[in-house]
Amino acid sequence: MTTEPSASEVEGGHVAGAEVAEAAKVTETAAAAVESARRPLEIEVLTLFPAMLQGPLAESIPGRVQARGLAQIRIHDMRHWGLGRHKSVDDYTYGGGAGMVLRPEPVAAALDELRRPDSTVILLDPGGEVFGQRRAHDLAERTHLIFLCPRYEGVDERIRSLVDLELSIGDYVLSGGEIPALVVVDTILRLLPGAIDADSTAEESFTAGLLEYPQYTRPPEFRGITVPTVLTSGHHEAVRKWRLKESLRRTWRRRPELLEDRPMSREEAKLLAEVSREESSAAADAVAEAAAKAAQAAGAVVVEADGDGR
Repeated sequence: MTTEPSASEVEGGHVAGAEVAEAAKVTETAAAAVESARRPLEIEVLTLFPAMLQGPLAESIPGRVQARGLAQIRIHDMRHWGLGRHKSVDDYTYGGGAGMVLRPEPVAAALDELRRPDSTVILLDPGGEVFGQRRAHDLAERTHLIFLCPRYEGVDERIRSLVDLELSIGDYVLSGGEIPALVVVDTILRLLPGAIDADSTAEESFTAGLLEYPQYTRPPEFRGITVPTVLTSGHHEAVRKWRLKESLRRTWRRRPELLEDRPMSREEAKLLAEVSREESSAAADAVAEAAAKAAQAAGAVVVEADGDGR
């Protein structure tokens, strides 16, 4: 014998069903978010010399990053999209001049095949934006990067309209874009979550706009140079303060331009003032020592001259 459910039971069933459906939807959304967060960074490299990249990117941190599924790197031979029987990718420059220039058609064909809505296409070029840590962090958050490595005399100017970003690794000229691509890719890979210890990337040079503080390991004394006692004191706050001060000192000595527009905390400003006083005093002492040595040497010359005159 069956009985019809009461109105309250029916209403309660609908509510419970709606709650279950809503909970399932939330779970599905959360799962999708987790899956998206775990999605590896995809990198494509277009080059005429794949072997220049395959070895380095299979070793050390880049190799481990790929083995852990944090990134996928695919290296493509541009001659795959080359023209004619000989798969030509370059030609002589209009107007004359030395060297060959990368043609636009093979590059366009490659990008037509590889590019997606989430892609960032990067041309390695001496005239591009100088690559730095801030840009590295930016690119590490992207989902799909395509690197174009030119060769010889560069690229047809029309290729620049096909890319999203042009990067340089410094004011000098290399034989091609493969080495700059390795520099940029390696910098990006080590910033991916899970690639290396997070503390390593948090405290290294340029992350906070400063050069990294000096590092020491065993032995405690080497050829008369000892490890600063603060580092073996076990006093964590003293170590932190020493590292910050020495980071400021190294930046002040080697890359003072990094300090010019950098906002500073009250502690940093105080420590930098101490560094400035100490460095000025050390410089004055060095000048005095050099002057004393020069005077001593001059006196020795006078004595020697007097001795020769007797």
